[in-house]
Amino acid sequence: MPWSITIGRIAGTAVRIHITFLLFLVWIGFSAYRTGGSSAAGENLAFIILLFLCVLLHEFGHILMARRYGVHTPDVTLLPIGGVANLERIPEKPSQELAVALAGPAVNVVIALVLMLIKSVAPDWSFAKR
Repeated sequence: MPWSITIGRIAGTAVRIHITFLLFLVWIGFSAYRTGGSSAAGENLAFIILLFLCVLLHEFGHILMARRYGVHTPDVTLLPIGGVANLERIPEKPSQELAVALAGPAVNVVIALVLMLIKSVAPDWSFAKR
């Protein structure tokens, strides 16, 4: 995707960040800094980065399932509106295509279950100021 910067490779797939995502981070950081100082900027940026780590994991759910069916994914790009995995082709069978489509949301379910487990073990755990 044009205007994207490669930040690394995971399992043979280039991880790219679109320039608009970087501008989004600058905007979030600046806005939070103006209203709450450097700690607010840091907390807001950390939240957005963790959120987009979940987006990246979601995309790798699609990528790894596609790989099971012999479909290579040269890159994945993070945008302010989400992520895009660039599959080289669509799987041949509809059942395979469905499995690839459902793999990303399945990762989200696992992330939610892990976070609920953490919250049940440490109910007072929070980023909020006390």
